[in-house]
Amino acid sequence: MSVDDSAIEVQAQGWRTLAALHNRIEAELERALQDAGELSVVEFTMLSVLGRQPGSWHMRMQQVSRATALSPSATTRLVTRLEKRGLLRRILCDDDRRGIYTELTQAGAELLGSVQPAHERALRKALQEAREVPELALLVDAVTGLAGAASAVARSAAP
Repeated sequence: MSVDDSAIEVQAQGWRTLAALHNRIEAELERALQDAGELSVVEFTMLSVLGRQPGSWHMRMQQVSRATALSPSATTRLVTRLEKRGLLRRILCDDDRRGIYTELTQAGAELLGSVQPAHERALRKALQEAREVPELALLVDAVTGLAGAASAVARSAAP
């Protein structure tokens, strides 16, 4: 049994379109975050993931790795870099001495808060500009639709 070459090409074209949109967005975010707070996109992602933790601002390293889509070793290097800047700290787990939490510091929370508006503006700008490219317009609409659906689900789940 063989796979139709045209089906593979459709999938490959879809992947290339997704990669093109991702690259456009990431480049715009990178510029904005560097200007606003000398953060890279991946550093912002790390701070943002931790900043969304209700009340505690901390997570186990494995959770951080999954949430940021980084390998464990890349996560460790990133945490070390942000820890040296005073934006994160590591804490040993009281229940399991092998467990390590990564926690956002007050300085990290303040930096995150200060760059968040620039991130939001850059994301809006990148999506608006990408929507003007015919090959990307449908994908932009799908991405923005997913965000709206996620917000609706979160609102319906709230007490």
